[in-house]
Amino acid sequence: MTQLFPARIAYCSPVNPAPSGIADYSEELLPYLARYADVTLYLDEHLRPTNPQLSQHLAVLPLRRLERDHRRRPYDAILYHIGNSPAHARIWDIAQRVPGVVVLHDYVLHHFMLWYAANRQHDIQRYVAAMHQRYGAAGDHIAQLMIRSRFTEAAFEYPCNEDVIAAAHGLIAHSQYVRERVLALRPDLRTTIVPMGVPLPQVNSQHAARVRLGLPTDAFVLASFGHINAYKRLEPTLRALVALRAERPNICYVLVGSVSPHYDVAGLVERLGLADVVSITGYVPRADFEAYVAAADVCVNLRHPTAGETSASLLRLLGAGRPTLVSRTGAFAELPPHVAIQIDTDAHEGDLMLAVLRLLAEHPALAAAIGDHARAYVAEQHSLDGAALGYVRFLARLYGWPAVQRIRSAPLWELTSAAPAAPPAQPVGITERRRRSAAADPSPALPLVADVARALAEVGITDGDRLVLPRVARYIAEVQPATPAAPAAETMPEDGTTQT
Repeated sequence: MTQLFPARIAYCSPVNPAPSGIADYSEELLPYLARYADVTLYLDEHLRPTNPQLSQHLAVLPLRRLERDHRRRPYDAILYHIGNSPAHARIWDIAQRVPGVVVLHDYVLHHFMLWYAANRQHDIQRYVAAMHQRYGAAGDHIAQLMIRSRFTEAAFEYPCNEDVIAAAHGLIAHSQYVRERVLALRPDLRTTIVPMGVPLPQVNSQHAARVRLGLPTDAFVLASFGHINAYKRLEPTLRALVALRAERPNICYVLVGSVSPHYDVAGLVERLGLADVVSITGYVPRADFEAYVAAADVCVNLRHPTAGETSASLLRLLGAGRPTLVSRTGAFAELPPHVAIQIDTDAHEGDLMLAVLRLLAEHPALAAAIGDHARAYVAEQHSLDGAALGYVRFLARLYGWPAVQRIRSAPLWELTSAAPAAPPAQPVGITERRRRSAAADPSPALPLVADVARALAEVGITDGDRLVLPRVARYIAEVQPATPAAPAAETMPEDGTTQT
């Protein structure tokens, strides 16, 4: 294909109001990608975008037209966004007939492929046969459970992504975790890692957010965000909360997001006697989401097992400067230790959470420092323009385009909730309280590991907990960062990846 400049890209993705986090992702990336290419957006014909900027600035066409349009005037690249959700069904329909570059948001597509067989192919036995053919007797056993609605965590061990990977001309991943596993299945596939881009949130007043939301202004507030289901590790979190409340009664935990109909989180809260501590908001609009983020002292963003996803909601929490707990699994384990506090998913998960939460409650300077580093990390490594540049550089190498150039000096439209794209010269989010405290007390603001160990022992972690205590000490040593240097101006390696 003779490449014309600017490059023409067909972009196939859900957008709002589709029930997929990838809708937000694409609406934020598109104005930046359009700085480098002429982008046409293809959507499920039943989807009516709620974001007026899309139709004002882009050609928006139904997916059923893509095959014909590409035949009449071939695009220089086609991007297919694929995730573990029915919102991607029609995209997968077209991708099987007109191959392009797959942006694989979830390594595990098991639940999507089960839904696809039942609702698009109208033949559930095709799913059963594929499970048996690929994974043998064990796969057949899991398939028989799944088609009887006996959903099991073991399904995450059977990714059902082979057809998607086989159909791809190239593949973009957001983590080394996904890229390595894709290459193990298809070593010849051209792949790259493009860090997920998110707008850098504004730093909002915690006090004002709590007043607006009706939360106590003097409480220790924990918050979790996103769809609530059995994989978000709520039971060990709530059990840690029971123990923490015994010594810190002024505590509350807010669950912000929709609740799976298959998960009785309200019943779990009642059984543990936490109805006066835990509140469940249900789905909230974006402004309220951001207010709850600002109101939190600590965010809890655990999930296990993982589908291999990179979480945009987690990056938003880190970008807002919130100290956040994540599970040490999948792509989340790639986060630097001074950016997010990683919790192992073994039998000591609850003990570690209790220890870390108590530590952060007693040492707010440590919590603030982790939040500052988290925000600086997102600003430097996960900018939207850096993500767009990573996309275009990979496509240019894959298809032999000329050198990448900007065709627009600014994004196609402004994101109203985004801060300036350039990373700050210093880590941001350092409050006047912390600056005054540092000026008044020249001693190090962060506790020593020995002090931490004594504090953990007070929680009840004793010499008998030899598997827990050394690990906690190691975590605190990891998250106790040295005084950070100002991040350098954003750079992107020529292969479009970011080194971590």
